[in-house]
Amino acid sequence: MIGFYLFLVLEKFLMLLPKKLRRSFFISLGFIAYKLSKKYNKVIRDNLKFIYGDDISQEFIQDIAKASFRQLLLNVLHTMEIRYYSIQELSKKVSFVNDEILTRAREQNRPIIFVTAHYGYWELCGSMISALREPTTAVYKNMNNKYFENYLVSSRSKSRMELIEKSGATRKLLKSIRSKKAIALLIDTNINKKEAVTVNFLGKATSQVRTPAYLARKFDAALIPTLIHTTDDEHYTIRFYDEIITPKTDNEEEDIRVSTQLQADWLSKEILKEPQPWFWLHRRFKNDYPEIYKS
Repeated sequence: MIGFYLFLVLEKFLMLLPKKLRRSFFISLGFIAYKLSKKYNKVIRDNLKFIYGDDISQEFIQDIAKASFRQLLLNVLHTMEIRYYSIQELSKKVSFVNDEILTRAREQNRPIIFVTAHYGYWELCGSMISALREPTTAVYKNMNNKYFENYLVSSRSKSRMELIEKSGATRKLLKSIRSKKAIALLIDTNINKKEAVTVNFLGKATSQVRTPAYLARKFDAALIPTLIHTTDDEHYTIRFYDEIITPKTDNEEEDIRVSTQLQADWLSKEILKEPQPWFWLHRRFKNDYPEIYKS
C-alpha cells in the first residue's frame, strides 16, 4: 500500500512537468531498464533467436531490446496521461485509417470484434478506439497488487471501455456481443492449450486464443484486425485492416481453426514487416516451447 501511494505522489509530480520533459523522463527510464534488466533482455534474445535463428546480429537484438523497453515505459506514460487529460486533448495526435471497414459493420448492424496485439502503444490504441469510434468491452488479467489493478482499470474506464476480469470472462463477453456491443481481444498472449487452437504464428506451431473466431462464427460478428502505428512516438495512426471472414460450415472446429490461422497470418505479416513495435519482452511461446527460456 505504501509503495502505491508513493507512486501516486510521483505521478502528480510528473504530471506537473511539461509534456516533453515528462516524455523524456520515461524514455530515460526505458533506457535504464534496458541496461539493467538481464532477465528481460534474455527473454527478448530468446524470442528473437527462436523466430529468426541463431545467426541474427547482436545489433539487431539490441535495437529490438531498446525499442521494447522504450515502448513499455511509454505505455505506462500513456496510462498515466489518460487519467489526467481529456479524450479530446489526447486525440489531437491520433488519426484513423480505413474507417469505412468499421462503418460497413455498423451499417450491417453486426457485433464488432477488434482483434489486436501488444504492438506499439496498445494502451493508447484501446482507449482511443473506445472513446472515439466504438465503446468496447475488453478482458484484463488480475494483478497481485489490487491497488495498481484498480489504477489500471480506472485509466482504461475513462475512455468508455468496460473491463472484465479474465476468469469467467466468456459469459460477460457473450452478454456484450448479444447486445451488439464491440469487444476487443488480444491474440498474442501466451495461453493455456485447452483454450487455444494450434496455428502457424511467425513460422512456429503455436497455441492461439480461439475466442475471437468462436464468437465471430456464432454471432456473425465483424472480425476487424487493428493496430496502432507511429513514426516518431508522438503522432499515432490507428489502422483498421480488412475484416477476417470466419467460415460457417458443418465443421465448427475447422471453421474456428481457419479463422484463427487467418488472424495469425495477419499479425505475423505485420510483425515480420516491422518487428520493433511488437512486445518481445513477453514469453509468448512458454507453454508450447518452454525449453527456449531455460537458463
